[in-house]
Amino acid sequence: MLVTIRYFAIIREIVGRTQETRDVPPGTTVADLISILEVEAPRLANVRKSAMLMVNQEYVDAGYKLHDGDEFVMIPPVSGGSGSTQSCHFRVTTDVLDPREVEAVVAANDTGAIVTFIGTVRDNARGQVVSGLEYEAYAPAAEKMLARIAHEIESKWGLTRVAIVHRTGLLQVGEASVVISISSKHRDEAFDACRYAIVRLKEIVPIWKKEFYADGAVWIGSEADYQIETGRPPAIAKFSPVG
Repeated sequence: MLVTIRYFAIIREIVGRTQETRDVPPGTTVADLISILEVEAPRLANVRKSAMLMVNQEYVDAGYKLHDGDEFVMIPPVSGGSGSTQSCHFRVTTDVLDPREVEAVVAANDTGAIVTFIGTVRDNARGQVVSGLEYEAYAPAAEKMLARIAHEIESKWGLTRVAIVHRTGLLQVGEASVVISISSKHRDEAFDACRYAIVRLKEIVPIWKKEFYADGAVWIGSEADYQIETGRPPAIAKFSPVG
């Protein structure tokens, strides 16, 4: 049976490709497939223990049995509607983000508060000067997980107007990487829900960021696992400036 494998962020760099199709025997599990990949690319073992596993844009465990036509993704550590949820907007885009545009999606006459979180690129991190960030996403799955966060918010607070937009590509210092807007009748639940949304985004949404420094770059999230595995900090990947 044929299974498509897609690679993102540090895993893409380890294996040296973005996608492939493999013919595997019936009954092959996700764990079996990962074992095959690790034989070919031993460095995958450094990130396997903290990676999440996704088949057809849904999270699964290692014992999941693959089927013909499945799409498998080994999700490296992230930096990073339907049903009754209404007026929702979930998008991954390369466009510059406009917070006022996102707020307009959740605005309504029957609400008394709109809380907006804007994540921006800062010029320092981990004791180094940051010149920019690059975001990469498994876009269809990311948008699906953003919608899932909105459903969780609806379950917890009863709020149905949620908008989350995340930018990908190369961002300069000061640019917005994510905008989350939530409206409610009263401010407290909107503040709580907005805080919840950014925490969950970093837990389950397959979006990764690479920080660029004067002498190199590193994928955020993966470097900590590499240090735990090897007992030393990761080598910073050299890069050629874009543009």
